[in-house]
Amino acid sequence: MEIVILISQVLMGLALILAFVRVVRGPSLPDRVVALELFASIVVGLVGVHAISTEVSSFLDAAIVIALMGFLAAIGFARFLERGGPRDD
Repeated sequence: MEIVILISQVLMGLALILAFVRVVRGPSLPDRVVALELFASIVVGLVGVHAISTEVSSFLDAAIVIALMGFLAAIGFARFLERGGPRDD
């Protein structure tokens, strides 16, 4: 099980780096918003794997809070763009 946890942490870390690159280099604001949502989802996955590896269930509460904050941020950005916010696409 330790090997599976290590492999999943490494792969999610790599995905986190690639999502960060998309946030920085994203050609338009909607692309950056999607990348930030992906970033939050990967962090939730990392926290979940850490909770499994340490057997501390309180980390799952933190993962739920991170997921809710990422969702609310994506909804806020979508409403901002829908109401005619600055677009560069």
